[in-house]
Amino acid sequence: MTALPASGREWHLVARPSGWPEPGDVALREVPVTEPGEGRILVRNLYFSVDPAMRGRMNDVKSYSPPFKLDKPMEGGAVGEVIASGAEGFAVGDHVLHYGGWREYAQFPAEHGTKVDASKAPLSAYLGVLGMTGLTAYAGLFDVASFKEGDVVFVSGAAGAVGSQVGQMAKIKGASRVIGSAGSDEKVKLLTERYGFDAAFNYKNGPVRDQLKDAAPDGIDVYFDNVGGDHLEAALSSFNLHGRATLCGMIAQYNSTEPTPAPRNLALAIGKRLRLQGMLVLDHADLRSQFTEDVSGWLASGALKYDETVVEGMENGFDAFLGMLRGENTGKMIVSLTR
Repeated sequence: MTALPASGREWHLVARPSGWPEPGDVALREVPVTEPGEGRILVRNLYFSVDPAMRGRMNDVKSYSPPFKLDKPMEGGAVGEVIASGAEGFAVGDHVLHYGGWREYAQFPAEHGTKVDASKAPLSAYLGVLGMTGLTAYAGLFDVASFKEGDVVFVSGAAGAVGSQVGQMAKIKGASRVIGSAGSDEKVKLLTERYGFDAAFNYKNGPVRDQLKDAAPDGIDVYFDNVGGDHLEAALSSFNLHGRATLCGMIAQYNSTEPTPAPRNLALAIGKRLRLQGMLVLDHADLRSQFTEDVSGWLASGALKYDETVVEGMENGFDAFLGMLRGENTGKMIVSLTR
């Protein structure tokens, strides 16, 4: 067996952020690497994901996922190569999708990893379009929002990893119109020219409510919410009767230190008979098989496109996370450890 490395680096949370996370809230630490015991595998990570939900786990509050522990490595999706195995069914050289991100080497029980095939898709895609990100878009649109052919769909944060997939999936399945919001004119152009959105706008160029009404003069039927705040308020105003909203994320308030006002027009949900439903991708594991089949086919045919923003180097992992929170990514933000 090839000699194992003596140590590897991990990003540890060392303080709970107040507002925007700061470099002093985390530390890049060197830790020993040990041989895996029976039923366990040791993986050298090649890519790990940074996601908006990780900001919530930095807070010591009760939520659907437990908070990150202080002075312990943070967690997140990762893909890597098995370099030592004490588990039947996993061999050195296998590629594995798992949840031990934010570190160079991860050791865990074999049942916590899923083998993936690098010949079928780039390994990083299993963190995005073929992973939790893609499943979030798929389940949120088709299951939670009950999308149907002919719907008008509005997506906030539409140039991000989830939003860009939602809009394209809606078009593939027959939406009559898809509108997206993004934070730059460059991203607006990307939405219409690459991802096939019918209309898009830069939310920094004017009130979201006014820009959405211009883009959807006949109203909207589905809203996929990644932002919250003024975007949700605008969607409530533009909804047609029996509109449906998937509340996936509210990145506009993740770093707020003051309470965020609820939409001032929430009463519209009564007369319009709206359905506003929160979602967690963890509740939709039953869709994975159908999701994989559909998305694999759309990727193969060219109907579905995806982009990644790749940051190189373990030492730049926290900067990548902050950049994602600021909206500097196009598509999925990924940290590569392959160099």
